[in-house]
Amino acid sequence: MSDEGKSQMTTGAGIAIGAAVGTALLVATSSAVWLPVGIAIGAALGAAAGRASDGDDR
Repeated sequence: MSDEGKSQMTTGAGIAIGAAVGTALLVATSSAVWLPVGIAIGAALGAAAGRASDGDDR
C-alpha cells in the first residue's frame, strides 16, 4: 500500500503548532513562560507522531 495520500506530522510541524499555541497563551496571559512550553510540547508531539507513523517501536 502507498502512504502518499496520508498526512504525516513532522517534528517541524509540531514545533510550528506549539509555537502558535504558546504565542496565543502568551498574549492571553502576559506570561512569557507559555511560548517555550508550547514549543516543547509541539516538538514532543511531532516527534512521537513521526515515530508512530514509521512503525518503529523504540
